[in-house]
Amino acid sequence: MSTPTPTNRELEILQVLWRRKEASVREIYEDLRDELPIVQTTVQAFLRTMTTKGLVAYREKGRSYVYHALVEPEPTRRRLLNRVLQGVYDGAVDRLVEGAVRLQPPSDDELAKLRLLLAQLEGEAEQRRREES
Repeated sequence: MSTPTPTNRELEILQVLWRRKEASVREIYEDLRDELPIVQTTVQAFLRTMTTKGLVAYREKGRSYVYHALVEPEPTRRRLLNRVLQGVYDGAVDRLVEGAVRLQPPSDDELAKLRLLLAQLEGEAEQRRREES
């Protein structure tokens, strides 16, 4: 069975769990309520669905459940990014990157990291060309 892809709201709940490691329904609700129009019973309903989907699990602690993520952040982000890359940009990495930096221009620190990444990628491409010839 493949790992399920979370919906946008499920991803928001997962981000709370990744940050906290584990949390009760109330703690998740308290983390989200200032940014999202959500009530505690909605968080609880999402967590039930996410448990069924295999995204989260829980343990009992007294009269409440404490949830933790069953999926890791980076593989989940890669799956979501690949879905956008393939579904929206037809696999064109340059268009995806251009769209991202036009939407949110990078800071000077981020630009420096991007330059390093490009240099690394160019070096790897040069190495592959040498190996192929």
